[in-house]
Amino acid sequence: MLSFVLRRAASLAISLLVASVVIFFVLEVLPGDPARFMLGLNASPEALAALRTQLGLDAPVMVRYWNWLSGMASGDFGISYTYRTPVIDLIAARLWVSIPLAIYALVLATLIGIPLGVLAATNRNSPIDAGTMGLTQIGIALPNFWFAMLLVLLFSVTLRWFSSGGFPGWDDPAAAMMALTLPAIALALPQAAILARVMRSSLLDTLDEDYVRTARAKGLTRGQALWRHAFRNALIPVLTIMGLQFSFLLAGAIIIENVFYLPGLGRLAFQAITARDLIVVRSVVMILVFAVILVTFVVDIGYAAVDPRLRRGRQ
Repeated sequence: MLSFVLRRAASLAISLLVASVVIFFVLEVLPGDPARFMLGLNASPEALAALRTQLGLDAPVMVRYWNWLSGMASGDFGISYTYRTPVIDLIAARLWVSIPLAIYALVLATLIGIPLGVLAATNRNSPIDAGTMGLTQIGIALPNFWFAMLLVLLFSVTLRWFSSGGFPGWDDPAAAMMALTLPAIALALPQAAILARVMRSSLLDTLDEDYVRTARAKGLTRGQALWRHAFRNALIPVLTIMGLQFSFLLAGAIIIENVFYLPGLGRLAFQAITARDLIVVRSVVMILVFAVILVTFVVDIGYAAVDPRLRRGRQ
C-alpha cells in the first residue's frame, strides 16, 4: 500500500508541474498588456515601461515562470496587479464561499440522486424506472446557468423567498445559507442526475450477485437483502463519483457564481480575466487544478484501501 501511495503522490506532483506549464504559457500568449490595461490607452511609453518593471513583466518569460512556481511552492502567490494585495489573501477570502457552496451542492445532489437511483433499481423496467431515468436525462442535458435563471425568476422575482444574488457573509449563518441555496440547487441538479444513474446501474449489478440470491434463499426479504447486502456494496462506485463531483463543483461554479454575484473563486477568476490580472488568473486556475488532482488522489487511495485488487493491478 505504501508503494502505491508513493507512486500516486509522484503522479500528482508530475501532473501539477505539467498543469503549471500549460496554465502559465497559455495565458502568456493571450493578447493584451496588463500594464496598458491598468494605465489606459493614452499612457506614455515611459509610464508603461516603469509599470512593467514594477510588476516584473519585463523579465524573461522563463524567469517569470520560475518566480511564480517557486513562490507558489513557498505559499507566496504574488501581488495582484489590480487589487495590489497578496493573491493568497484574495483566494483565501473567496474559498469561504466556494467550498461551502460545493459542499452544499454535493449534499443536495446526494440526498436527491441516491434515493432516485435506488427507487429506479428496485422498480426495474417499470414506469417508475422509465420516468426516473427520463428525469435524470433531462437533468444532465439542462444547462445549469439556464436553470439558475429560472430559479431566480421563480423564487426571487415571483415568490420573493430568496434574494436574487449577493452574499451577506458568515456573520449571519442563516442568511449566508439562504444566499447559497439557489446556487447550490442549480449546481446540484445535473450532479444528482449523474448520481442517480450510477446508483441504479451499480445496484442492479449488485442485486444480480450470487451472495444476494443466497441471502434471499436463506429467508431474507427483498428489502432486507437490498439494505443489508446490496446497497453497501453498490455504494463503492457511487462514492468514487461523489469524490470527483466535489472537485468539479469547486472548479466548475464560475458561471453560477457570476449569475448570483457570489464572491467566490469563480467570480474572482472572471473579474481577473476581464481586468487582465494574469497573476490572479494563473493562481486561481492552479488552485482549482490542485483541488481536482488532490481529490482524485484521495479517491484513488481510498478505493485502493477498500479493494486490494486495485493495488495489485497497478503494481
